[in-house]
Amino acid sequence: MEQAYVERRYLVSFETRRMGHIFTDVLVIGGGAGGLRAAIEASRYGQTLMIVKGAAEDSNSAYAQGGVAAVLDEADSIDEHIHDTLVAGADLCDETAVREVAANAAGQIHELVGWGADFDRSGGRLDLTREGGHGQRRIVHAHGDATGIEIVRTLWRLASSREGLKIFDHCFVIDLITDPPDGGDGATVLGAMTWHERFGPQMIWARQTILATGGAGVLWRETTNPPVATADGHAMAFRAGAALADMEMMQFHPTTLYIAGASRSLISEAVRGEGAYLVDRNGERFMPNYHSDAELAPRDVVSRAILRQIAATGGGVFLDVRHLGAERFAQRFPGIYEQCRKFEIDPATDRIPVRPAAHYMIGGVRTDLEGRTNLRNLLACGECANTGLHGANRLGSNSLIEALVLGHRCGRLAGEASRGSNGKLAIPDMKYAFESVRRTELDLSDIRNSLRAIMWRNVGVARAGQTLEETIEIVNFWGRYVLDKGFFHPDGWQLQNMLTVARLVAELARRRTESRGVHYRTDCPDADPAWRRHQTVRVADRQLVVDSIPTT
Repeated sequence: MEQAYVERRYLVSFETRRMGHIFTDVLVIGGGAGGLRAAIEASRYGQTLMIVKGAAEDSNSAYAQGGVAAVLDEADSIDEHIHDTLVAGADLCDETAVREVAANAAGQIHELVGWGADFDRSGGRLDLTREGGHGQRRIVHAHGDATGIEIVRTLWRLASSREGLKIFDHCFVIDLITDPPDGGDGATVLGAMTWHERFGPQMIWARQTILATGGAGVLWRETTNPPVATADGHAMAFRAGAALADMEMMQFHPTTLYIAGASRSLISEAVRGEGAYLVDRNGERFMPNYHSDAELAPRDVVSRAILRQIAATGGGVFLDVRHLGAERFAQRFPGIYEQCRKFEIDPATDRIPVRPAAHYMIGGVRTDLEGRTNLRNLLACGECANTGLHGANRLGSNSLIEALVLGHRCGRLAGEASRGSNGKLAIPDMKYAFESVRRTELDLSDIRNSLRAIMWRNVGVARAGQTLEETIEIVNFWGRYVLDKGFFHPDGWQLQNMLTVARLVAELARRRTESRGVHYRTDCPDADPAWRRHQTVRVADRQLVVDSIPTT
């Protein structure tokens, strides 16, 4: 691997004796569903600090529309939920993780209801819908298509009222601090170095640190993710020596509103769950030609089918909801309806143009079922973590429930561990310095846009060995001109993080010479039983270490 990506331990030079210091028992980095749930639980045991990169509603959790999966109907069963998850995961799920999350899902929903979450109801009971890959109606939703924001708001209200829980928003975490300072397998995480527009750089020391930084969708030109999803947590964990797993597995959502010149907005899978059809430019429904479940096929199948249909017909693909009825659609999906109307699309009479977009990063910091990583005192949960639950293709609405279940477990474990620690937190005398190279500096915005474009073209829904090799070569070139620089603002650090994670994604995609789930290789179109393994990647002694682990 290009040395630029493994040589830098920290993104900035620092001396601990010259910086401001904050102390806490538990540090939670990230304010989505996983981070919030972890912070609430940890605050039961001791002082907890939660750092949020943007505002309260800047997370993939808040953007989630469709719902959260849990077995709540007598006609359903935990075994069926497990089965559906394993099938979607294309033989790459860790079955123990699937069973644990499915078994604990209903408890998290009931807890949210008790905290005031306003989920949709029918006849006094929680209203359940069905999504692609689910054999039963088990998707809980709120305000039609605003499930994520309802969960985040509920958790945020509770977090804001908790004694012993402080929240820093609009605060950027630059790096994890480790002992030894060089990090590596088994190193101890001592907290993090942050930057704030008002307070500048600070060192936050913690007995336990929970990484809950969310996704990486902004690495791709087409994405449903908010601008904050720049893979910061993945990159800082990698620099510290944490093992990342399944980084080649980015899930592309098949249906985002496709308007030229506008940012992409999600059109929930629940729309298809309620009966919408996918049609081509000629008005022909095509999904029955690709899969027996038609529009309710797994997301990777639908995404590839859409791109193939576009190529075959030379035109766009559309969601047709006209047969559902205008009033019913507007009531069930008010947010999507309003978004369509902003672009003068009337779902009652017009077809909705859609295309796939990067949606959910399955890969992440490798953890056990309590959130533990290979670094001491570092836990991870939510989209930045990888438990093995999703395998090679996440089943819709399993992400929010995983964030809640693992967030609860991380928070409890971190809280208990911090309570059991003895003595005061000491400030180690640490110093890190590097020389910022002053050779030609490329335009950062140009590199960012070019990176996102090449990731979409070459590491997107369909991939091939030759173009992956070319991508690695180009990303290496950019790395030589960006990763040897010292920056003083999040714009530069975010680009360094994006380049680092893009390089890891392309590397593992190149190595996986098969097609499985969301990872589709046009030059290796079939699944290979020998590849029923997770790939892990970490940095050790300034070298890239790639291993593979059989599924369990």
